Amino acid sequence: MAKKTVCPISRADFRAKAKPVNITIGNIAQMAEVKEFSTGSLGWYLNGRTTIEIDGQHVPVLINASLVIVGSKELPADAA
Repeated sequence: MAKKTVCPISRADFRAKAKPVNITIGNIAQMAEVKEFSTGSLGWYLNGRTTIEIDGQHVPVLINASLVIVGSKELPADAA
């Protein structure tokens, strides 16, 4: 059985210090925003549209990207 990964950052540090992440798709820069997912995981999320060229033809594409910090779902919840 694989060893479980422990998240190296706290929820409070993530909230205070995480910044949006630049992602380039084709030649277009996109910004993935900081996100706390409904599952309890922490990370970044990008949703958008762009076009990608295929043999001189521009094809519209939908972008859905989730960057999830491994082990963040298991972090303790904030105190009430």
